[in-house]
Amino acid sequence: MIPTVALAAEVKFGAQLSKFLTCRFAIVSKLRHYGLMNRIDRLRALTPYEADYVQWCAEQGALLREARFSDLDRENLAEEIESLGRRDKREIRSRMEVLFAHLLKWEFQPGHRSHSWQSSISEQRIWIGNIIKDSPSLRRYPAQIFDEAYKDALLVAVRETGLRKSHFPGEPPFTSRQALDERFWPGNPLSMGDFLRD
Repeated sequence: MIPTVALAAEVKFGAQLSKFLTCRFAIVSKLRHYGLMNRIDRLRALTPYEADYVQWCAEQGALLREARFSDLDRENLAEEIESLGRRDKREIRSRMEVLFAHLLKWEFQPGHRSHSWQSSISEQRIWIGNIIKDSPSLRRYPAQIFDEAYKDALLVAVRETGLRKSHFPGEPPFTSRQALDERFWPGNPLSMGDFLRD
């Protein structure tokens, strides 16, 4: 049971917090009403890119909304926009390596198949598919990096299974399209008896 004094203090704190939040909401509402939210003070120096990345992003966004193009940090802004595309490519490459490694383990270590392997394979396919859905220009990218990603995945599969590299094929035993197809599972057909308990 909570002592009366502690309960009273908790109630008082709650009332003060509520009052503060109500006041803050009123201030933000007024700023929005007068169009002052997300505006950058013209007299204040802009935050350099290297000093505070989050603040720099907020300021650049506000400058764009206000159409103050001459104040934009164009070089760093262009670099950031270009890096977004590179980030998606890196994400696809990384997920393809994980996908290929798990497909190799699935095919060449059927006695070790587990629900976690199945989940990982499905997850990589979903993520890659979603990135391509958001950026259709990347739909050919998996096929373009297929051989490189397979080579890296092969090393991962060797390390994680403890099998010799010669146990696995030097050339991919599946195509890029198959690897990304949710219906494709290499090796023998699936049965519930194939799964180890995770």
